[in-house]
Amino acid sequence: MLETSARLLRLLSLLQAHREWSGADLAERLGVTARTIRRDVDRLRELGYPVNASPGTGGGYQLGAGAELPPLLLDDDEAVAVAVGLRTAAGQGIDGIGETSVRALAKLEQVLPSRLRRRVGALNAFTVPMLRNTLPSNVDPAVLTELANLCRDAERLRFEYRDHDGASTRRTVEPHRLVCTERRWYLVAWDLDRDDWRTFRVDRVTPRPPHGPRFEPREPPAEDLAAYVSRGVSTRAYASHAVVRLLVPLEVAAERVSPSAGTLEADGEDACVLRAGAPNLDVMVIHVMMMGFPFEVLEPVELVESIRTVRDRLDAALARTAEHPQRRRELRS
Repeated sequence: MLETSARLLRLLSLLQAHREWSGADLAERLGVTARTIRRDVDRLRELGYPVNASPGTGGGYQLGAGAELPPLLLDDDEAVAVAVGLRTAAGQGIDGIGETSVRALAKLEQVLPSRLRRRVGALNAFTVPMLRNTLPSNVDPAVLTELANLCRDAERLRFEYRDHDGASTRRTVEPHRLVCTERRWYLVAWDLDRDDWRTFRVDRVTPRPPHGPRFEPREPPAEDLAAYVSRGVSTRAYASHAVVRLLVPLEVAAERVSPSAGTLEADGEDACVLRAGAPNLDVMVIHVMMMGFPFEVLEPVELVESIRTVRDRLDAALARTAEHPQRRRELRS
């Protein structure tokens, strides 16, 4: 005989078939008595599943409206995590996945308790996808939904923020939107202390309630927030900036250049313009070379000199290597 929890799941699976089952049929399928089936149905109703029963000899049990999903037993954070995953997949742009994910997310919202539906709804409304190929890194779903709720409710956020060196500062902001990239989640917000828009990595945010008061939402820093964050994390955050023309079509370049590595725009059918940042121009040369595309420098002119310097270093290394074939053979042996 199946244990109670396993039997409840099996009973839900049978009811999911959208047909009416008699108590006797269910009892036979599960190897229990009709009385046990009645008790199990009562347990499912206590858990919030709408199981309808029709009386009489021809009656039976059927899962009611609003139970379109296969049975899932999820706690609050698990349910939100599923919603986050579906929301991320919806922005991937993979054929067949995006539309299916949106449908699945809509169905999930229909059967979620109202307290969770509000949290997931905030995630949908206040998250901007900026994805191409891979999924974002792990972020606490409770933090994500807290930020999304504050965006939705136009309520000030107080939090502790760690920079890339690990130093912490206290910040008070007016949160606007969440943006998910291929590796990170970001919060776009108006920083009250700095009187300007700022972008914060969510994995470095630790909320410090109480939050509030409410505020009147401002005009966003850009119409396309995904592009705005992409420019920030790929260009504005670095000391050196460059504009390079890649001699390949935009769609080819986009397969290798992620939004956090630079921003791309078409320049005719067979080329595109890359804007990117790096700690210095020598690193910029390596950054562009690693993309593997033919290119030409548009700006700054100093990048051309850095390319010459790197070229001279490589030429010198090749020359030294050619001068000592015996040493290479000795090292290999």
